[in-house]
Amino acid sequence: MAGIAEAFRDGGIWMYSILAVSVVALGVTLERFFFLFFKYNMNAQAFMAQIQKLVMADNVDRAIKLCNAAPSRVVPYVIKAGLTRANKGEVEIQNAMEEAALEIVPKVQKRTNALLTIANVATLLGLLGTIVGLIGAFEALETATPENRQRMLSRGIAMAMNTTAFGLIVAIPTMISHLLLSGVTKKILDDVDMYSVKLENLLVTRGKGGPVE
Repeated sequence: MAGIAEAFRDGGIWMYSILAVSVVALGVTLERFFFLFFKYNMNAQAFMAQIQKLVMADNVDRAIKLCNAAPSRVVPYVIKAGLTRANKGEVEIQNAMEEAALEIVPKVQKRTNALLTIANVATLLGLLGTIVGLIGAFEALETATPENRQRMLSRGIAMAMNTTAFGLIVAIPTMISHLLLSGVTKKILDDVDMYSVKLENLLVTRGKGGPVE
């Protein structure tokens, strides 16, 4: 801990800037992790299998109740919009689910891409601290007295190296978090696209009195 505190102190004001960025990155990551993994996501395949059975049994009302049982999940939210128009035409069913998707998709995508920007800011702040530290080191070679030159040179190099390291320490996990959360976001949105089309076809076939597969 003493070594970390010394490195933080040697990095100067840039370390505090990177620390502030790391707090923002952690907050966004935790918030997105909670929403994407625990609030919006679900086993969409198993859910849709239940919906299909209920629609095939002409029990649309119960299918809607099943959607209401998971109000915060993304797929049930969109599927419910289609089920409430089950007795309408194909266009109305499609429009209802598209409208629901337009409402919920921005919430799913919210702030995830900001993690890339945050990671870049951390890296750039570390680079800026590096440049400032090196400038100070070169100035020490020119202007400092012989007895102070070594100390000022060491201080400048320490700032350069510590800010670079700390910037990367913040940026790398933030980029990994973005990669993970982007994958979950894509999975949720792919489920919405796929199962909304499946429900639309199911309801249209049902409305025409054809066999539902």
